Amino acid sequence: MMDWFELNVVAILIGALLYAVYGGIYYTIMLGKKKDTQFKQTEGPLKYVVSIMIAFVSSFIVAFFVQAAGAEGTLSGLIVGLFIGIIITLVYLKNTLFGLVTKKAFYIAVGDHLIIFALLGMVHGFINGM
Repeated sequence: MMDWFELNVVAILIGALLYAVYGGIYYTIMLGKKKDTQFKQTEGPLKYVVSIMIAFVSSFIVAFFVQAAGAEGTLSGLIVGLFIGIIITLVYLKNTLFGLVTKKAFYIAVGDHLIIFALLGMVHGFINGM
C-alpha cells in the first residue's frame, strides 16, 4: 500500500526546481537560436506559470513511482525515470505517425522528456535511498 506521507517533500521541491531550470536551458538552446516558423509560442507569462506547475506535478509523479517501485539509489531511480520517459516517447511517436507532431518537434520533445525524467528518477532514487 502506498503511503502518501512518505513522499519526500524536499526531493519533490528539488526535482521541480531541476525540471524548471533544465527546461529553461533546454528550450533556450533548442528553440532560441533562430525563430523557426513551424513553432509558434503563446504570448504572455501564462506559459511560464503553467510550466512551473508542470514541473511540480512531474516531480510529484516521479516521486510516487520511485517510491511505489521501491527504488532506492540513483540507478534504480534512473530506470524508473527512463520508463516514464519511454512511455511519453511512445505517445509522441504515435502522434508523429498520424501527422499531429512534426519530426523535428518529436525529436525536441522526446529528447527533453527522456533526459528530464531520467534525471528526476535519479534525484528521487538517490534521496529515497538516503
